[in-house]
Amino acid sequence: MSILFATSAFAQHPYPSEQLKPPTLQQIFDVKETFKYEVKYGFLKLGWVEVELLSDTTYNSKTLKHMVTRITSNARIPLVGTEIDYFHSLFFVNDDGIPVTEYYWKDNIDEDKYKDIEYSFDREEMVVRYKEEDETRDTLALVEPATAGQVIFYYGRMFAGSGFDRTLPVYVTKKLGYIHMKNPKKVEMRNYAPWEERVATYKMEGSTENIDGPFGFSGNFRAWYLTDDLRVPLEARVKVLFGNTIIRLIEYNRMDR
Repeated sequence: MSILFATSAFAQHPYPSEQLKPPTLQQIFDVKETFKYEVKYGFLKLGWVEVELLSDTTYNSKTLKHMVTRITSNARIPLVGTEIDYFHSLFFVNDDGIPVTEYYWKDNIDEDKYKDIEYSFDREEMVVRYKEEDETRDTLALVEPATAGQVIFYYGRMFAGSGFDRTLPVYVTKKLGYIHMKNPKKVEMRNYAPWEERVATYKMEGSTENIDGPFGFSGNFRAWYLTDDLRVPLEARVKVLFGNTIIRLIEYNRMDR
């Protein structure tokens, strides 16, 4: 599959190497992007992941960013069937320029179950209230910069290739955990479907602590980012029991807002 670029946008935004600084969130938000990733385990194509930042929305009288991740299984794989899950994050940028979650939920589309997982971040009471699929409801102490994990998609871009290590608190599967990230400055040349030639990338190396789940990963992981002005997320490799699940960019669309 090939990338969908407006010709003028491509001409104005080349993809140079490491001299560019990592982007701020505002620089990322100034561009309209859509992403599609292929998920593979060995020779098996497990499914696809699509990521998009929707229009701003209002929640609890606050104007928030609305990110959605759509995960669709490959129904051709025996015993898998059709699985369609949408993960939503309403978030804002705190005074330190870091994305933090206000409200997160999951819609199980194929089973017609909406908001079967919810995490609400109450910064007045300093608690995180959650409901999980088994209908468990409880609270956890809120530790900033508090997230439900999904916003690592933007957080990671702010530090890729920076040389600085970072840790992000994540609330998932009824507990607080952490994602630890190392961001070396070394550049690697790699191939990705949206570009005809090899592109310069930064590799992030990370690990998790006390978490698992779609956005909590599990164990060690690696991720690659384009060395462009927006640090486009290209690939993630997440360690599982007998190898790695590979999430790889196959389509990317970018236009100025």
